[in-house]
Amino acid sequence: MKYLCLIYYDEQRVDSMTDEQWAALVEQCVANSERLKESGQFLAGEPLQSVRTAKTVRVREGAVSVVDGPFAETREQLAGFYLIEAQDLDEALHLAAKIPPAQLGSIEVRPLRQLPDR
Repeated sequence: MKYLCLIYYDEQRVDSMTDEQWAALVEQCVANSERLKESGQFLAGEPLQSVRTAKTVRVREGAVSVVDGPFAETREQLAGFYLIEAQDLDEALHLAAKIPPAQLGSIEVRPLRQLPDR
């Protein structure tokens, strides 16, 4: 089964990191991704740019509105994702706990919904 691991952390905390701290975190992320690729469990993953670059689109009664920023008002922002393959939720949670930014914030693990073929 496929699971999406959404990575959340407080951007201010990351912005205050030294270049060396940031480089170490990136190195940990790359190593973790490589381990998951070797096991066949890493399907995709990417970091996101800052929430300062985000826009939210809504359509209500045919009218489109675009506002600056992310959808939710939270202290932690969506920073990236891993798409993984796991046998079950327990294994997905085990893999998510090894995603390095879990040390800074949180990882939301959600199974992908299987849509019927059309």
